[in-house]
Amino acid sequence: MSIAEELQQELMRVRRDAIELHSADQVQEAIAKLAFEVTEAYSGKVPVMLTIMNGGMIFAAELVKRLDIPLEMDYLHASRYLGETTGGAVEWIVTPNASLAGRDVLIVDDILDVGSTLLSIIDACKAQGAASVKTCVLVDKQHDRKAQPGLKADFTALEAADYYLFGMGMDYKGFWRNAPGIYAVKES
Repeated sequence: MSIAEELQQELMRVRRDAIELHSADQVQEAIAKLAFEVTEAYSGKVPVMLTIMNGGMIFAAELVKRLDIPLEMDYLHASRYLGETTGGAVEWIVTPNASLAGRDVLIVDDILDVGSTLLSIIDACKAQGAASVKTCVLVDKQHDRKAQPGLKADFTALEAADYYLFGMGMDYKGFWRNAPGIYAVKES
């Protein structure tokens, strides 16, 4: 069996055996509710929405369609994972092009896990002179390993138990970001 065939079998097994934590409908409903909260918070402002790639792109696309405010969109790519299933040091791959000086910044990501990546990005935005920096995540993973005790995003759509998650931007070894709900990898 080739490496590609082994990988496909593993990926199909992971998807087939996964535990659905939030259905596609539940995810969309939570995003709609969150969009209302974000719209209210930024009423009268013109924020820069920074999407953290690659995980944040699917959530950001669903969220931005529902925001009834003028905003500028940009992205950045910083990761602790880089294809691995456990995190290391934060590595910057792409920085945003938009000027953040004096701007209200909304950082959008798929998940708040430990939070090291998010904290690093918040610090970078503040260092560039952002007027305010808020965070928005699809999922807050519930555990006691946060980079700072009690760390929370300013806007959170859903919570999930401490599983290895995939779907809606979250990946399993770089795959299944496209799954429409939020799933937990079933432990062997």
